[in-house]
Amino acid sequence: MVTLPESVHVLVVGAGFAGIAAATKILADDPSSDVLVIERAGDVGGTWRDNTYPGCACDVPTSLYSFSFAPSPDWTHTFARQPEIHRYLRGVVDTTGLGERIVTECALVNATWDSAQSRWQVETSKGSLTADVIVAATGALSTPKLPDVPGIETFRGTMFHSATWNHEHDLAGRRVAVIGTGASAVQFVPEIVEQAERVTVFQRTPAWVVPRLDRTLGTVEKALYRRFPATQKAVRGFIYGYREAYVTALAHHPKVLPLVSAVAKIHLRRQVKNKKKRAALTPDFILGCKRMLLSNDWLSSLDRDDVDLVDGGLAAVTADGVVDSRGKLYPVDTIIFATGFTPTKPPVSHTLVGTDGRTLAEAWGGSPNAYRGTTVHGFPNLFLMYGPNTNLGHSSIVYMLESQANYVVSALRQMNERDLASVDVAEDAQHQYNSWIHDSLSGTVWNSGGCSSWYLDSEGKNPVMWPTYTFTFRNSTRTFDIEHYRSVPATKGLQV
Repeated sequence: MVTLPESVHVLVVGAGFAGIAAATKILADDPSSDVLVIERAGDVGGTWRDNTYPGCACDVPTSLYSFSFAPSPDWTHTFARQPEIHRYLRGVVDTTGLGERIVTECALVNATWDSAQSRWQVETSKGSLTADVIVAATGALSTPKLPDVPGIETFRGTMFHSATWNHEHDLAGRRVAVIGTGASAVQFVPEIVEQAERVTVFQRTPAWVVPRLDRTLGTVEKALYRRFPATQKAVRGFIYGYREAYVTALAHHPKVLPLVSAVAKIHLRRQVKNKKKRAALTPDFILGCKRMLLSNDWLSSLDRDDVDLVDGGLAAVTADGVVDSRGKLYPVDTIIFATGFTPTKPPVSHTLVGTDGRTLAEAWGGSPNAYRGTTVHGFPNLFLMYGPNTNLGHSSIVYMLESQANYVVSALRQMNERDLASVDVAEDAQHQYNSWIHDSLSGTVWNSGGCSSWYLDSEGKNPVMWPTYTFTFRNSTRTFDIEHYRSVPATKGLQV
């Protein structure tokens, strides 16, 4: 069992894809590095540990949604299911020996920057320690969001969020209300309609849905990948290339998007024969404005006679049912919330206290921003993984996480070579970078597609999406650009 030390050079918070990427890359660069990973749960895996709802799978091809430094020939599908992604992450931890550096069931409570010592004073649920550097790898989709609706506390049945699925609750013969029609709902609703007596799906706004081109990987293909790893690398490169081409439509030439939406309309017409439901499921905004959904059976499951589609959203909850925006009551005994997460209000931001005594959440003021999505002025030696404006609408976040990990490794290397106690990104550098980000986003479908989405914060800014090609981000994070940082030498203690 790994115990909590009194001090550590690099503290990584979180053991999902982001934390594993950061810790593994740091140790690959310098195996003697003093690195510790703390994880609030009892196992690694992050969102792929927590989300165990029926049908849970990745909507990015598995060849790309995996580490470049840890390819696996054992995937069973081109779009991997949750259990095998979780097994894959466990396998990476075991193979790299990272497990010897992970303290589980250890949550970050508070971390305060000590300017006098140039260190982080850290409090966890298992005790206190100091850290020279913190890598916050807690993810953007880690805290479930529940709607604030009247009467929710009076419900006498069973209710839970899709991210905390209640497997002990048998849905057979139940009347189930599903609140939300996002990426999770499209996967689990087709799985539960055969069990439940009736399913009522509450939809605020429809989403564009296209087929998921999934297939089973055969033994010959797996053997080829195992014997000739270069073939799997070539497949990964091909998938990366054609997914990257999506940005041309989403960000640079959105006029071509109607061609893509035509595919979605054909898919909808083929799967939904009920004209009223088909009209309710037809978006009135440009494809890509909200997250595009991949499914082969979501639409057909909504076309069933024992499935109600409520177009208008949830207005209230009673002791025995749910009420729509028109005041109609639907008797149910189970409510499943598929209402997403809080990406613009990450909980970790409330635990990190910078040089001026403010938390990261207070410094952001409700609108997260960072330099290269990774560092924030006033928070020295803090590196965010999956930080502001690093999310993608077309490719794999794992690629972005590896890019950020490269940036962290380069920073640590330069700090060591220059004998620096701390680095803090300059305020003007951060401001100029974010001005470029928001200028670049202004003409994209994510900002001007005619819909409201979780990409936008309360001020209408987009602190979530990366505006262009991922290789641009990779190139910008290859080397830590120390000229944009204010540093404190370890030997002198003077700011330079």
